[in-house]
Amino acid sequence: MLTITALTPPESLSRTRETGRTPLRVGLVQHRWHENEQDLRAELDEGIAAAATLGARVVFLPELTLSRYPAFVEGGDNPGRHAEDLLTGPTFTFAAKAAAEHGVLVHASLYERNDSENGVRYEDGLGFNTAILVSPSGELLARTRKLHIPVTAGYYEDTYFRGGPAENPYPVHTAEALDGVKLGLPTCWDEWFPEVARAYSLGGAEILVYPTAIGSEPDHSQFDTQPLWQQVIVGNGIANGTFMVVPNRHGGEGLITFYGSSFISDPYGRILAQAPRDESAVLVADLDLQQREDWLTLFPFLATRRPDTYGVLTEPVDHASPFGRN
Repeated sequence: MLTITALTPPESLSRTRETGRTPLRVGLVQHRWHENEQDLRAELDEGIAAAATLGARVVFLPELTLSRYPAFVEGGDNPGRHAEDLLTGPTFTFAAKAAAEHGVLVHASLYERNDSENGVRYEDGLGFNTAILVSPSGELLARTRKLHIPVTAGYYEDTYFRGGPAENPYPVHTAEALDGVKLGLPTCWDEWFPEVARAYSLGGAEILVYPTAIGSEPDHSQFDTQPLWQQVIVGNGIANGTFMVVPNRHGGEGLITFYGSSFISDPYGRILAQAPRDESAVLVADLDLQQREDWLTLFPFLATRRPDTYGVLTEPVDHASPFGRN
């Protein structure tokens, strides 16, 4: 498996003070889906092991980590029958085992079965698209459900997943095992929405992690969206002073060819490490977390906001005007 490292953080271009904060070494695994489950797990475990050997303290994995991507076709009746239990299903079990064996925190993503919660019973036959963070001791440190659900050809996710709840939609997790770094764990389609990155940044998140499954467009086979995908994520990181960690998968599944290109960027918009489009890879990078404060001191986007003018952003979606008001 290809290994790409960035073990010396680039200079912080607007540093005015030193905090003595040690850079955080993180890992990312880009993989492809294998029909043979043992091959799939072996590839992921190989990547986690490689990142841990290089000193990564946390390793991030792509969306729906152990699953074939399902949504190139509509889900039909009761698609949630293919979902898994959060704490007893194969994804949590795999993540906990890998975390224990390699002595790192492991982030993964799953199709979560959940038929009822807080006294509310779901009758839609759907599940949640959920990101988790697991410790070497087997503790679930964080869980975040995907909020925004795509509906377009090849990505019929609305027929599989319900959007995460509006209560505490942008949880910021303080990872004590990582010296208190503050993490946000949204998923894939969430990465296109500037409101998501802004909400997490206002909550103090230093690193946003977007487990992703994105590739070709079945109805527009000549349109390569990879540059747009990367630019919008990096731009949201610049606008909010956040590091962006984006593990994608590669390879063909159904009607989609996933384009890999997983990357890690810093608050200045620099790509610290990037995987190729069509090869499994491990990225390991050191993050100089003080750069968030450096950049947002020079360009104080959060402090100069005008929330009194943003009321239109909270108005209900007008489905009759999908491109804005006529």
